[in-house]
Amino acid sequence: MKDQEEVKRWTAKRKSALVLEIIQGKTTVSEASRAYDLMPSEIESWVEEGKRGMENALRAKPEDVREQYERQLRDLQEAYGEAMLELRARKKAASLVGRGRR
Repeated sequence: MKDQEEVKRWTAKRKSALVLEIIQGKTTVSEASRAYDLMPSEIESWVEEGKRGMENALRAKPEDVREQYERQLRDLQEAYGEAMLELRARKKAASLVGRGRR
């Protein structure tokens, strides 16, 4: 691992350098976690994001990052909308069942 000075801000450049060290076997997630006082899950998420980014970059026609995020956002908004509709339906059903018991 490079110099283990206190890192105040984890820029994309610093994150990618650490992820590269992990991928190259120069350090481990647990070692980095202790050295930089980070949660292992946070570092693991950086590694996964890095892998996804590499996969996209190595495709025959890499997706535009903005397009990729916009598609993910649309998917999440759709899932949120469906969840809200289901919640409203459940509340309505519960109120109708409550009226029927009176």
